[in-house]
Amino acid sequence: MPLPRRRRTDFEALPFEDPAHLRPFLDELPQAPGVYVFHGEEGDLPLYIGKSINLRQRVLSHLRTADEARMLRQSRRISHIRTAGEIGALLLEAAMIKQQHPLFNQKLRRTKQLYSLRLQDGVPQIVHATDLNFARTPDLYGLYASRHAAIEGLRALAEAQRLCWGMLGLEKRKAGSPCFRAMLKQCAGACCGGESLQAHQQRLLAALQDLRVVCWPYAGAVGLVERDGDLVQIHVVNHWCYLGSAATREQALALAAPEPGFDADGYKILCKPLLTSAVEVIDLHT
Repeated sequence: MPLPRRRRTDFEALPFEDPAHLRPFLDELPQAPGVYVFHGEEGDLPLYIGKSINLRQRVLSHLRTADEARMLRQSRRISHIRTAGEIGALLLEAAMIKQQHPLFNQKLRRTKQLYSLRLQDGVPQIVHATDLNFARTPDLYGLYASRHAAIEGLRALAEAQRLCWGMLGLEKRKAGSPCFRAMLKQCAGACCGGESLQAHQQRLLAALQDLRVVCWPYAGAVGLVERDGDLVQIHVVNHWCYLGSAATREQALALAAPEPGFDADGYKILCKPLLTSAVEVIDLHT
């Protein structure tokens, strides 16, 4: 006797169907850099915001992706904003996601908390962005969304470098006694004479260098210039924080804020192109 067909529940994924209702919007998308938005029906709310150096190609890939069937079924139209290059697309995407909170974007949402590590008397301490200006404070290491994430980051560093948890403040121990990890041969032994305190400190400093947060290298706001044919954009940035884009220097000056808060996403996007001189920069400091 054949088993009765099992009824579909609300928790099961529906089969992928070609989103024919969205294909007409492809005609409006250029093969150029920019940001695109999938809009839902209710209040034209943004469901997903993305960026690409080729808008048409990237959106077309969404329409062919079965894993995105739920988002495609809820979408009613697709809009886009052209940018003059990839940096502008990255900055605009991050800003729009933080402002509009799209349903299907998990990354680049606004981080209300931001922590880092700083050495105090040779011991890593967790510091908060409300207490320090991360854009101007030297010798900060790592950017973390929570205190717990900062602790886990320090633990991972200790694991990789066989550093002593006790000397890093991650474990309480009696003076002169080995830490728990030393007894497991997972610590090089600075806590019990296995290595000198100087050697431990040098290894800690060397490991932290890869996490160093670079201070803002300018006196104030600057403009990052991108060009794509006749389209010219000046992306205004200060303290690693993106303040908007303009077509002229005069318009860019109007966007420049004296000292905005540190932005972790802006830092991750801009650090490499600015420090390697991979982008044209104009001074907007007045």
